[in-house]
Amino acid sequence: MRRALILAMSVLMVTAMFAPVVTAAPPGAADDRTAVPTPSFDTTVDGDAESPLSTSEPVGISGGSATASTDNETADPDEEDSEFSGEPIGKVNGYWHNDSIDVDQADGLTDEELEAYVYRKMARVEEIRDQKYRSDVPVDVMTREEFREMREERESDAEFNRWNDQVWKGLFIVGEDESSEAEIDTVFSGAVAGFYSPAEDRVVIVTDDGDNPVVDGSTLLHELGHAMQDQYHNLSDPTYRGATQDADLAIDGIVEGEVVYMEHIYEERCESGEWECVETPATDGTGDDGPEPNLGIFLTVFQPYSDGPGYAADIVEEDGWEGIADRMDEPPKSTTQVIHRTDREPTPIDYEHTAESGWEHYPDQGVEGADTVGEASIYAMFWYQARFHNADTIDWREFSQADHPRETYNYVSEPSSGWANDELYPYRRGDDQDGYVWVTEWETTTDAQQFRDAYGAMLEAHDVRQDDGYHVIDDGPFRGAYLVSTDDTRVTIVHGPTIGAVSDIRPDLAAEIRDGTPTDPGEPDEPGEIETTTEPDAPDAPDDDGAIDLETPGFGIGIAVAALLATIALLGAGRRR
Repeated sequence: MRRALILAMSVLMVTAMFAPVVTAAPPGAADDRTAVPTPSFDTTVDGDAESPLSTSEPVGISGGSATASTDNETADPDEEDSEFSGEPIGKVNGYWHNDSIDVDQADGLTDEELEAYVYRKMARVEEIRDQKYRSDVPVDVMTREEFREMREERESDAEFNRWNDQVWKGLFIVGEDESSEAEIDTVFSGAVAGFYSPAEDRVVIVTDDGDNPVVDGSTLLHELGHAMQDQYHNLSDPTYRGATQDADLAIDGIVEGEVVYMEHIYEERCESGEWECVETPATDGTGDDGPEPNLGIFLTVFQPYSDGPGYAADIVEEDGWEGIADRMDEPPKSTTQVIHRTDREPTPIDYEHTAESGWEHYPDQGVEGADTVGEASIYAMFWYQARFHNADTIDWREFSQADHPRETYNYVSEPSSGWANDELYPYRRGDDQDGYVWVTEWETTTDAQQFRDAYGAMLEAHDVRQDDGYHVIDDGPFRGAYLVSTDDTRVTIVHGPTIGAVSDIRPDLAAEIRDGTPTDPGEPDEPGEIETTTEPDAPDAPDDDGAIDLETPGFGIGIAVAALLATIALLGAGRRR
């Protein structure tokens, strides 16, 4: 994993983006926090890495105090190691969580206002979390231009990017003519609201105007929440860096889940009037005129911010905040554990490389050459293909139907549920030929068949044709040859540019085709199922009854939010996906 910062991003427009369309202007998917406090994003990256922030000229906050009220309890004796141990929980550097402060962001924040804003916010984090900060948290301001320059200075890893291209192409989210690095950067870079750096133990707020900064209250609370996590759990520790895409998202399920849950509590106290809260001036644009982001990538990385707060809320309800601390010590291992509240361990997968004719894997990438994409990413694949390619995989409209009051969206579907494990191995030959083997394990044979059926429907959406047991897409972003094999609870997918390439990448499965052994016993009986036999078979006509009307009101997709709502914040810099 390439983790170095925790980037805060707004989620305001997440709801707009996937909510019913109410005007002619299409809701969009940019990446900035805006006026309304909502759950914010961020992402943890390698705390051991040198921070790239040295080129910025931050506006810092200094110490200071304000007149404090005196209606709170005495200091917590368990917090004697805290820099603020002389103050009770809910009071930081003289500021109580329920103090009134003279802060107006209409013309930006002065240093004095920012100081009061930050220390009262820290006190509110303590009050919500029932825990003292152990040390002060520097909060600096960086301009958006400086942030973009910081991102542009990152070094690109050509081998990793080529490997990662195949991971996202395996998910049918990034096409053959696209770069996963460029697509991810578009999703992540636009207008990040801020981040917490475990390497530097500080929060940085990203703002359009460095001289007159505006700071959203939920964004600030979110990043200060990560600072508290870091002081108690050390977010730079390898515990918080997943070795695979799914493990990374799973860890974020508790790391982000706890903090977004705290945001919910903060927002509820603001809305109820229990706390006076500083208003954030509204913005009138997307904050970024760049290319439209890939919503399949967005859906994938948003999952911890959607399911995480519900996951955290359930832990708190059952075991209190101590339960959160325990889960932080032993984070979930898969997105399935977060989505379904299960402790079920992934099923081990035995895999041997059999590629020949010059095809080779990437032993130094991922876990011995493989990535595990997991249930959340598989859901995003089926959603993306249904929404943008009319594939009869899932009803993409059900995404907005979360069944938990603390969750934003629903990541549960029939063909992605029942996931037990997967390993996706990218392969290459020479400088210009790429492919992969994707081995998936499912809890039951029914789960495996449901996944296979949806995968078949996805291929049908791209005008697949049959050629001696192989499935061939002649044109488009996902062109090439595919071999799909089902064996009990395992579904294996092999992809390459040609049938010959697929045969060379996985010759053992190709031998089944040559020998006349079907890779999937039985006849398909539902639209979208793939029949793999030794006889060529023309593709069935698309099932119009299952087609998705892209003009149907439901999920409005597009980059231009304009006058409808502001923008979405998306996960940021340094993430491997």
